[in-house]
Amino acid sequence: MSPRRSYDQYCSAARALDVVGDRWTLLIVRELLAGPRRYTDLHADLPGVSTDVLASRLKDMERDGLTTRRRLPPPGAAYVYELTGRGRELLPVLQALGKWGEPELGERRPTDAVRAHWFALPLLRSLEGEGLVEVRLEEGDFHGHVGAEDGPVYGDGPASAEPDARLLLDMETCTALARGELTLPDAVRAGRVTVTGDGSLAKELREV
Repeated sequence: MSPRRSYDQYCSAARALDVVGDRWTLLIVRELLAGPRRYTDLHADLPGVSTDVLASRLKDMERDGLTTRRRLPPPGAAYVYELTGRGRELLPVLQALGKWGEPELGERRPTDAVRAHWFALPLLRSLEGEGLVEVRLEEGDFHGHVGAEDGPVYGDGPASAEPDARLLLDMETCTALARGELTLPDAVRAGRVTVTGDGSLAKELREV
Protein backbone atom coordinates (compact mmCIF):
# COMPACT_ATOMS: atom_id res chain seq x y z
CA MET A 1 0.00 0.00 0.00
CA SER A 2 1.46 3.34 -1.03
CA PRO A 3 2.10 5.94 1.68
CA ARG A 4 -0.40 8.77 1.70
CA ARG A 5 0.92 11.88 0.00
CA SER A 6 -0.05 15.22 1.47
CA TYR A 7 -0.07 18.85 0.45
CA ASP A 8 0.89 19.59 4.09
CA GLN A 9 -1.49 22.53 4.20
CA TYR A 10 -3.80 23.22 7.13
CA CYS A 11 -6.86 23.69 4.89
CA SER A 12 -9.91 21.45 4.59
CA ALA A 13 -9.81 21.57 0.77
CA ALA A 14 -6.16 20.49 0.79
CA ARG A 15 -6.92 17.72 3.30
CA ALA A 16 -9.80 16.52 1.10
CA LEU A 17 -7.51 16.43 -1.93
CA ASP A 18 -4.98 14.45 0.09
CA VAL A 19 -7.64 11.71 0.16
CA VAL A 20 -9.49 11.99 -3.18
CA GLY A 21 -7.14 14.04 -5.35
CA ASP A 22 -5.31 11.12 -6.95
CA ARG A 23 -6.22 10.28 -10.51
CA TRP A 24 -9.09 7.75 -10.83
CA THR A 25 -10.24 7.99 -7.20
CA LEU A 26 -13.39 10.02 -7.83
CA LEU A 27 -14.23 7.97 -10.91
CA ILE A 28 -14.01 4.82 -8.80
CA VAL A 29 -16.46 6.51 -6.42
CA ARG A 30 -18.73 7.23 -9.40
CA GLU A 31 -18.77 3.53 -10.27
CA LEU A 32 -19.34 2.41 -6.67
CA LEU A 33 -22.36 4.69 -6.34
CA ALA A 34 -24.04 1.91 -8.33
CA GLY A 35 -23.57 -0.41 -5.35
CA PRO A 36 -21.09 -3.24 -4.65
CA ARG A 37 -18.84 -4.00 -7.62
CA ARG A 38 -16.33 -6.71 -8.37
CA TYR A 39 -12.80 -5.73 -9.33
CA THR A 40 -13.33 -7.05 -12.86
CA ASP A 41 -16.51 -4.97 -13.26
CA LEU A 42 -14.74 -1.83 -12.07
CA HIS A 43 -11.86 -2.45 -14.45
CA ALA A 44 -14.27 -2.94 -17.37
CA ASP A 45 -16.10 0.33 -16.66
CA LEU A 46 -12.96 2.40 -16.10
CA PRO A 47 -11.35 2.12 -19.54
CA GLY A 48 -7.78 3.37 -19.48
CA VAL A 49 -6.90 2.45 -15.90
CA SER A 50 -4.18 -0.15 -15.46
CA THR A 51 -4.73 -3.13 -13.18
CA ASP A 52 -1.89 -2.00 -10.91
CA VAL A 53 -3.25 1.53 -10.53
CA LEU A 54 -6.80 0.32 -9.88
CA ALA A 55 -5.62 -2.13 -7.23
CA SER A 56 -3.51 0.58 -5.59
CA ARG A 57 -6.35 3.11 -5.57
CA LEU A 58 -8.77 0.60 -4.06
CA LYS A 59 -6.30 -0.22 -1.29
CA ASP A 60 -5.79 3.50 -0.61
CA MET A 61 -9.53 4.12 -0.53
CA GLU A 62 -10.04 1.25 1.90
CA ARG A 63 -7.26 2.60 4.14
CA ASP A 64 -8.81 6.07 4.05
CA GLY A 65 -12.25 4.79 5.01
CA LEU A 66 -13.96 5.45 1.67
CA THR A 67 -14.57 1.81 0.72
CA THR A 68 -14.77 -1.64 2.21
CA ARG A 69 -14.14 -5.04 0.67
CA ARG A 70 -16.18 -8.13 1.49
CA ARG A 71 -16.66 -11.61 0.15
CA LEU A 72 -20.03 -12.58 -1.29
CA PRO A 73 -21.60 -15.74 0.11
CA PRO A 74 -21.73 -18.87 -2.08
CA PRO A 75 -22.39 -19.45 -4.89
CA GLY A 76 -20.94 -16.01 -5.71
CA ALA A 77 -17.85 -16.31 -3.50
CA ALA A 78 -16.27 -13.24 -5.13
CA TYR A 79 -14.94 -10.15 -3.42
CA VAL A 80 -16.79 -6.89 -3.96
CA TYR A 81 -15.95 -3.30 -3.14
CA GLU A 82 -18.51 -0.85 -1.82
CA LEU A 83 -18.63 2.66 -0.46
CA THR A 84 -18.73 3.41 3.22
CA GLY A 85 -20.95 6.17 4.56
CA ARG A 86 -17.95 8.47 4.31
CA GLY A 87 -17.42 7.52 0.68
CA ARG A 88 -21.08 8.01 -0.13
CA GLU A 89 -20.83 11.58 1.17
CA LEU A 90 -18.88 12.31 -2.03
CA LEU A 91 -22.09 12.11 -4.11
CA PRO A 92 -22.84 15.87 -3.87
CA VAL A 93 -19.15 16.56 -4.54
CA LEU A 94 -19.33 14.53 -7.76
CA GLN A 95 -22.63 16.17 -8.71
CA ALA A 96 -21.17 19.65 -8.19
CA LEU A 97 -18.04 18.71 -10.14
CA GLY A 98 -20.16 17.32 -12.97
CA LYS A 99 -22.26 20.48 -13.05
CA TRP A 100 -19.13 22.63 -13.14
CA GLY A 101 -17.68 20.45 -15.93
CA GLU A 102 -20.69 20.68 -18.26
CA PRO A 103 -19.08 23.38 -20.45
CA GLU A 104 -15.97 21.19 -20.78
CA LEU A 105 -17.86 18.22 -22.24
CA GLY A 106 -18.04 19.52 -25.80
CA GLU A 107 -18.27 17.09 -28.70
CA ARG A 108 -17.41 13.48 -28.12
CA ARG A 109 -13.89 12.74 -29.34
CA PRO A 110 -13.09 9.58 -31.34
CA THR A 111 -10.98 8.35 -28.42
CA ASP A 112 -13.71 8.92 -25.81
CA ALA A 113 -15.19 5.83 -24.19
CA VAL A 114 -18.83 5.98 -23.10
CA ARG A 115 -21.08 3.90 -20.88
CA ALA A 116 -24.82 4.46 -20.69
CA HIS A 117 -24.77 4.64 -16.90
CA TRP A 118 -22.35 7.58 -16.97
CA PHE A 119 -25.40 9.70 -17.82
CA ALA A 120 -27.16 8.66 -14.61
CA LEU A 121 -25.72 11.39 -12.39
CA PRO A 122 -26.50 14.26 -14.83
CA LEU A 123 -30.08 13.02 -15.20
CA LEU A 124 -30.51 12.60 -11.46
CA ARG A 125 -29.45 16.25 -11.04
CA SER A 126 -32.52 17.14 -13.10
CA LEU A 127 -35.02 15.25 -10.94
CA GLU A 128 -36.53 16.19 -7.61
CA GLY A 129 -38.46 14.18 -5.06
CA GLU A 130 -38.07 10.46 -4.47
CA GLY A 131 -38.58 7.36 -6.56
CA LEU A 132 -37.18 4.92 -9.06
CA VAL A 133 -36.61 6.04 -12.64
CA GLU A 134 -35.65 3.84 -15.59
CA VAL A 135 -33.87 5.34 -18.60
CA ARG A 136 -33.81 3.69 -22.00
CA LEU A 137 -31.16 4.58 -24.55
CA GLU A 138 -30.09 2.82 -27.72
CA GLU A 139 -26.68 2.38 -26.05
CA GLY A 140 -28.19 0.63 -23.04
CA ASP A 141 -30.60 0.99 -20.15
CA PHE A 142 -29.91 2.21 -16.63
CA HIS A 143 -31.96 3.19 -13.63
CA GLY A 144 -31.61 5.70 -10.83
CA HIS A 145 -32.91 6.13 -7.31
CA VAL A 146 -34.01 9.76 -6.99
CA GLY A 147 -33.49 11.12 -3.49
CA ALA A 148 -31.87 7.90 -2.28
CA GLU A 149 -30.25 8.27 1.12
CA ASP A 150 -28.99 4.69 1.43
CA GLY A 151 -28.12 1.96 -1.02
CA PRO A 152 -27.20 2.31 -4.70
CA VAL A 153 -27.76 5.66 -6.41
CA TYR A 154 -28.06 4.11 -9.87
CA GLY A 155 -27.49 0.84 -11.66
CA ASP A 156 -26.97 -0.71 -15.07
CA GLY A 157 -29.87 -2.26 -16.91
CA PRO A 158 -33.62 -2.05 -16.32
CA ALA A 159 -34.98 -1.43 -12.85
CA SER A 160 -35.56 -4.57 -10.77
CA ALA A 161 -38.96 -3.24 -9.62
CA GLU A 162 -41.69 -1.28 -11.36
CA PRO A 163 -40.24 2.23 -11.77
CA ASP A 164 -42.10 5.40 -10.87
CA ALA A 165 -41.12 6.77 -14.29
CA ARG A 166 -39.61 5.49 -17.52
CA LEU A 167 -37.73 7.89 -19.77
CA LEU A 168 -37.11 7.08 -23.43
CA LEU A 169 -34.66 9.35 -25.25
CA ASP A 170 -31.88 9.26 -27.82
CA MET A 171 -28.17 9.83 -27.21
CA GLU A 172 -28.26 13.29 -28.80
CA THR A 173 -30.84 14.44 -26.24
CA CYS A 174 -29.03 12.71 -23.39
CA THR A 175 -25.78 14.39 -24.39
CA ALA A 176 -27.47 17.80 -24.56
CA LEU A 177 -28.78 17.25 -21.04
CA ALA A 178 -25.33 16.24 -19.81
CA ARG A 179 -23.79 19.35 -21.37
CA GLY A 180 -26.36 21.61 -19.72
CA GLU A 181 -27.64 22.77 -23.11
CA LEU A 182 -31.13 21.41 -22.41
CA THR A 183 -33.16 20.92 -19.26
CA LEU A 184 -35.20 17.79 -18.70
CA PRO A 185 -38.53 19.69 -18.47
CA ASP A 186 -37.73 21.46 -21.76
CA ALA A 187 -36.81 18.14 -23.39
CA VAL A 188 -40.12 16.62 -22.25
CA ARG A 189 -42.10 19.62 -23.54
CA ALA A 190 -40.28 19.43 -26.88
CA GLY A 191 -41.14 15.75 -27.24
CA ARG A 192 -37.49 14.70 -27.10
CA VAL A 193 -38.10 12.62 -23.96
CA THR A 194 -41.04 10.23 -23.71
CA VAL A 195 -42.27 9.75 -20.15
CA THR A 196 -44.36 6.77 -19.07
CA GLY A 197 -45.37 5.45 -15.67
CA ASP A 198 -47.90 6.14 -12.96
CA GLY A 199 -45.62 7.34 -10.18
CA SER A 200 -45.25 10.87 -8.90
CA LEU A 201 -42.02 11.38 -10.84
CA ALA A 202 -43.74 10.58 -14.14
CA LYS A 203 -46.75 12.74 -13.32
CA GLU A 204 -44.59 15.72 -12.40
CA LEU A 205 -42.56 15.44 -15.58
CA ARG A 206 -45.67 15.21 -17.76
CA GLU A 207 -47.15 18.26 -16.07
CA VAL A 208 -44.16 20.56 -16.57
